[in-house]
Amino acid sequence: MQKDKIRNVAIIAHVDHGKTTLVDGLLKQSHTFRDNQAEMSQTLIMDSGDQEHERGITITAKQTAVYYDGYKINIIDTPGHADFSGEVERTLNMADGVLLIVDAQEGPMPQTKFVLQKALGLHLKPVVVINKIDKPAARIDEVKDEIESLFLELATDESQLNYPIYYAIAREGKAGKTTDLDDDLHVIFESIINDIPAPRVDENEGKGAQLLVAALAADNYLGKYAIGRIARGRLKKGQTVKLLRNEQIYPAKLDRLFTYRGLGKEEVDEAIAGDIVAVTGIDKANIGDTIATGDNPEALPTIELEPPTLSIYIGPNTSPLKGKEGEFTTSRQIAERLEKELETNIALKIVPDGLGYKVSGRGELHLSVLIETMRREGYELEAGRPEVVYKEIDGKKHEPIEDLTIEVDSEYVGAVSQELGIRKGDLKSQELTSTGATRFTYEISTAALIGLRNSLLTATKGTVIMSSIPKGYRPVESKYKPERNGALISFETGVSTAYALDMAQARGILYIPPQVPVYQGMIVGLSNKKEDIDINICREKQLTNMRTHASDGAIQLTPYTQLSLEQCLDFLLDDELLEVTPKSLRLRKRQLDPIKRKRENRQA
Repeated sequence: MQKDKIRNVAIIAHVDHGKTTLVDGLLKQSHTFRDNQAEMSQTLIMDSGDQEHERGITITAKQTAVYYDGYKINIIDTPGHADFSGEVERTLNMADGVLLIVDAQEGPMPQTKFVLQKALGLHLKPVVVINKIDKPAARIDEVKDEIESLFLELATDESQLNYPIYYAIAREGKAGKTTDLDDDLHVIFESIINDIPAPRVDENEGKGAQLLVAALAADNYLGKYAIGRIARGRLKKGQTVKLLRNEQIYPAKLDRLFTYRGLGKEEVDEAIAGDIVAVTGIDKANIGDTIATGDNPEALPTIELEPPTLSIYIGPNTSPLKGKEGEFTTSRQIAERLEKELETNIALKIVPDGLGYKVSGRGELHLSVLIETMRREGYELEAGRPEVVYKEIDGKKHEPIEDLTIEVDSEYVGAVSQELGIRKGDLKSQELTSTGATRFTYEISTAALIGLRNSLLTATKGTVIMSSIPKGYRPVESKYKPERNGALISFETGVSTAYALDMAQARGILYIPPQVPVYQGMIVGLSNKKEDIDINICREKQLTNMRTHASDGAIQLTPYTQLSLEQCLDFLLDDELLEVTPKSLRLRKRQLDPIKRKRENRQA
């Protein structure tokens, strides 16, 4: 295939604006699948991970390719959540243009701005698709004006202000040049062919081939795949190549060569500049390395990433119940797993910290997805409270800040304002949306964002819509200290009883049911008071032959509150840990002994 017949396009948008749904339509309408294939009846085909299905979000960027009217279209489906922006940054390097999907009701949102800024910074050609125009509260003309304002703010040159706009209902597989839609997506296909340029490549083929590794994959059959776009020359199956990293050169052999078609790969003997390929046989390859040929191989510029904003301690489980529920429990096993994660999750940073490691990432969701993945793989570990990663600028300590957008029904405006006031958020704007909801825009420190989502979900009965994107750094004025009631802490080691829990529930909210193992120092609930309370929840009812009016009364326990992984992390204070196993999440104090704990608190 000739270079002019290839198009490389990334799909970018805010969370839930319809990226993956549009890719579904492009895959189905390009006859990538047979009519009787299961994929023809599936939705969110590209979201293959268990957590992606459960959370309803894209976590990792994925490549696919379709053929349309003699053209090969390589499509990169990117995450929409700011916490996975590292995925967006590394994969946009493989594209020559982007489809920017915008919800016809919500309009441009914080992550829309973030991903568009990255795309325009790389001089990628934008095509705008206003999606979900069938929404009752769609405000198409206003959204067009908001998109225009966004481009005026972010464009790096005048040519980027000339972008085509299309309209779509991706869920129904329809699109059009006007709001009077066609019955298919052919205008989107034609726009990709006509509006997105052919791949930009180095024509000096005599200097040898070049490929920047932008992603990694692996299977049990062929091992590691290095994925990227060929920037110059041709790559051939079985070819001798060189791997370039930090001015080091490693000889290697390109074992097999694959291009993409649909959800799978197809093996080829040769691939040309401009195409996105996956190669095997280069086990040392990491993201950001260059695979090159020729006598004087040249490295391509490495991928620049935004620095991490949050860190969390991850180490081996040290609770009395350690080793009972997990397959991998040692510090060495956890270290090996984290090192493996670094190969593909390049937005992470890992530094040894005591028995464990300080793992830094882009946000709470970024870190909690890693912990949940390890948990499902059989790892047993403990995690500390998320902490902000500070930056030294001109000898002064700076903290990361973010732009926060919150949308709530008018009845909850007071609750949102109160919570953000406590967290010292700086209100930038407040406006009514076309649906009657109120939209707030705040500037807030990343430290104050920790736990905010769960607080607002509780305060608004689960109706709040919020998102944030990194904005930069500012000097630290005063550290935000989270406020929370004290914990209900088990005073004994044993098994919880309904009798003891019945007496304990008057003191606060319980996080455990009867008949579960507990240990001294384990947190079993949230107290009604500001201070911690040690309680015995293993107490048995005394059996006697004396009968009283109350002795045979049935115990009525209030249903316990089961916290998710994110809620557990938000709950933690500095002197607390979260025990994570494949079967359980247990909150605990760092110092389990109540006498030693009180002595340490007095000294602090």
